[in-house]
Amino acid sequence: MTIYVDHTHLGRHVTGLERITQELFSVQALAPLDVVPVTSRGTRQMITTQTFGLPARLAASNALLLCPGFPPSPLLRPFAARVLPYIHDDFLITRSADLNIRAKLYMAAPFRIALKNYPRFLTNSRDTQRKISAYTRADAEITLYRPPVRNVFNLQSATRSAREVSASPLRLVALGTVEPRKNFVAAAHIVGALRQHGFPGTTLDIVGRKGWGDDWATLERIPGVTLHGYQSSENVTRLLDRADIFICTSHDEGLGLPLLEAQYAGLPVVAPNAAVFHEVLGNSGIFIDIADHGGAAAQIGAAIATPKWRPQYVAAASQNLLRWNALAASDHDTVIELIADLASARRTAPKDNMVAR
Repeated sequence: MTIYVDHTHLGRHVTGLERITQELFSVQALAPLDVVPVTSRGTRQMITTQTFGLPARLAASNALLLCPGFPPSPLLRPFAARVLPYIHDDFLITRSADLNIRAKLYMAAPFRIALKNYPRFLTNSRDTQRKISAYTRADAEITLYRPPVRNVFNLQSATRSAREVSASPLRLVALGTVEPRKNFVAAAHIVGALRQHGFPGTTLDIVGRKGWGDDWATLERIPGVTLHGYQSSENVTRLLDRADIFICTSHDEGLGLPLLEAQYAGLPVVAPNAAVFHEVLGNSGIFIDIADHGGAAAQIGAAIATPKWRPQYVAAASQNLLRWNALAASDHDTVIELIADLASARRTAPKDNMVAR
């Protein structure tokens, strides 16, 4: 039977949403399942296909649909038993103040409908699994499908251990769309605290497109901060290679894929002291209170005060990547079996357009 996969959001700038789809929901990733990607050209066709085209396909067939990107259209609710959404995080519900008007109208409401009514979901972390269970049906099945982390930027850590112990100037780097949820302003203030307390000239390179909100304008006025906008993979590689530390100060993340990707460079990773970042980084992270800029700066200073801090973090990053990718491999086998079982059940079931029981 047909297994459709919503790829309508691909073809834009490649951010975390697109990377997850490419990594977990490509034809190659879902082999040996026989899947059919549904694509689009441009935003208008994407919206039309997601809103009307995908429901029409399910109405005309007994097919399954995997939704790894945007929340399922409300028109897909009658076919909920045949739709398997992938949940990246819960911020569409929990952080409405960080959403622009388009996200509130097009994504937040369908997301609530899906969580309330659908019988099963895939998700990217145990933290997201726990969080969304507060909004789903009591009998909903939430299956982990953690992405493997590849060296997408062709980073090298072999020579990092031999670099000078003293990083002068200290270079921090961050990746992500510049918008309120990413909270890059906190990272900039931490850089300011470092500059004032023992690390003069500390810099912060932020790589990511300009999103909604006023953060971009605020960051432009802070000394030491460089906004690079969206960059090619080659330029991201260059910026990560010359950095000393990767920093994340997000208010919330469902996973935080760039933190793991940066570990291929052997970088120490600074992240908020929150459950999802402990899950992702294990024992390899430097966990801070993002509201205490001076305290965070002191923690960073202490972490790089030992003579062997560079090789220590190179080794910790390598071990953490091995740990994470082993978990992801196990998840992949489970999900392939789950989708195959759903497809097999649909083959023997009569065509129906009933709401999932």
